[in-house]
Amino acid sequence: MKFKINRDHFSNGLAQVLNVVGSKAAMPILSNVLIEAEKDHISLTTTNLDLGIRCRIKAEVKDGGSVTLPVKRLATIVRELPNVDVSFDSNTSHQVRIASGGSNFRIMGIGAEEFPKLPDSGDDKAYTLEQGELATMLSNVSYAQSTDETRYILNGVYFNFKDGKLALVATDGRRLALVSKEMAVPAASAGAIILPAKTVAELLRLLGKGEKLKIAFNERRATFQIDTGKDAGGLTDSIYLFSKVVEGNYPNYQQVIPKETHQRIKLERELFLQCVHRAALVTSEKSNSVKIKLSANLLEITASSPDFGEAHESMAISYSGPDLQVAFNPQFVMDPLRALTKDEVFFELKDEVSPGVFKTLESFVCVIMPVRLS
Repeated sequence: MKFKINRDHFSNGLAQVLNVVGSKAAMPILSNVLIEAEKDHISLTTTNLDLGIRCRIKAEVKDGGSVTLPVKRLATIVRELPNVDVSFDSNTSHQVRIASGGSNFRIMGIGAEEFPKLPDSGDDKAYTLEQGELATMLSNVSYAQSTDETRYILNGVYFNFKDGKLALVATDGRRLALVSKEMAVPAASAGAIILPAKTVAELLRLLGKGEKLKIAFNERRATFQIDTGKDAGGLTDSIYLFSKVVEGNYPNYQQVIPKETHQRIKLERELFLQCVHRAALVTSEKSNSVKIKLSANLLEITASSPDFGEAHESMAISYSGPDLQVAFNPQFVMDPLRALTKDEVFFELKDEVSPGVFKTLESFVCVIMPVRLS
């Protein structure tokens, strides 16, 4: 195998596939990147068996072939090379020579035949989505995923394609975020998957450079073909991402969303976020709540802790209902406010023991459980 490649393009490609490789790989080959050269490009592939990624980069290929090399070491070497022109040469015993300017490296690799293959999407259910739209939807809900390993079903984002829409849901049992968009969902392609948190993080990192992506899935896996846009640092056409899905039944999230809330107020999102953020500066691990009090045309936010003292914020609102006071974990209030981009949000409350609900005029809902007032 022999090719010439632009150092920055090579480095960019390795950066795209590096994240998937964990610090403790189950097998030595899983610490490696599979490099395949053909025609006018090379492919770079990494996997940890649960998640895999492949990208293609422009290269001047003299002899095709394949080899695997330790990806983290290789990425560091390529990044530090002195010259933008890099030549890459491997022999039959998987030894690779990399030359650039006055630098020469010899690196021992492992044969490509040992590297696990990424499955293709075959006859899975498939949809095409706008990258920007999916990135926004994922940002709107991903903060509510659970990190509790014992509730593995909740360690991800639920994708539900049915009834003429795609709904994305995340919950950790104390809060729930839901966003949906209308789209054509043929009955034969309806279905749902739970995408693991690590895959969600990878998607958020990769999306937004191109226009479209194709998602294909069955009950065991999901694959994503992600456009990389025109000028993508040497990357050609698309990045391919494979992920196992979380197997199991997602809880019935509809029953968590309150059917009726008594008071609804319109808030300036950014202003409310800043008030809660400042009030939360005096909270502590033991006293981790902010109180929200509604009275005629006024919203007050207070917080206190024995260690630091207290904070009081107020903002004018349009409100004529009864006086009401309810407490929440400040992080649960701030996460949806930070994730949204709309100037206005609606906040719905019923009483001090019922959940609070954030909504926008679009199809976004975030339910947060209150903290009991002592």
